[in-house]
Amino acid sequence: MASEITAPLPGKIVRMDIEVGSSVEEDMEILAIEAMKMENIIYAPCDGTIEKILKKVGDEVEEGDVIATVA
Repeated sequence: MASEITAPLPGKIVRMDIEVGSSVEEDMEILAIEAMKMENIIYAPCDGTIEKILKKVGDEVEEGDVIATVA
């Protein structure tokens, strides 16, 4: 079953260190969202492989938006 990587706050994706097929480990830095001129690091929720990426660098996200899935 896939786990979702969601935006914890509204902002703009400024860095993404993953691509489809990337292996990730729980708590690994995978992307950054800029909000109020501060960069917020987002971490992988579990071990697995990136299955799908729904957003890209430069996209604005709202709290709860799904950014990617890990299987």
